[in-house]
Amino acid sequence: GRVEVPRSVTAVLGQDVVLPCRYRAQEQEQVVQVTWLKRGPGAAAAEVAVLNPQHGEHVQEPFA
Repeated sequence: GRVEVPRSVTAVLGQDVVLPCRYRAQEQEQVVQVTWLKRGPGAAAAEVAVLNPQHGEHVQEPFA
């Protein structure tokens, strides 16, 4: 499959932001989980949110 996302997303502190993500699956492929990560220069990636069809969604506290 192929993931399609914008190169960058701008957010305003204290306001909601939409993180667009489109996945074009191959035939017979099933998505089991989606994870959003925040990457900064020189820093390790931080998990922002996880969406799992069986377990629902979880947004990490600093990003809730």
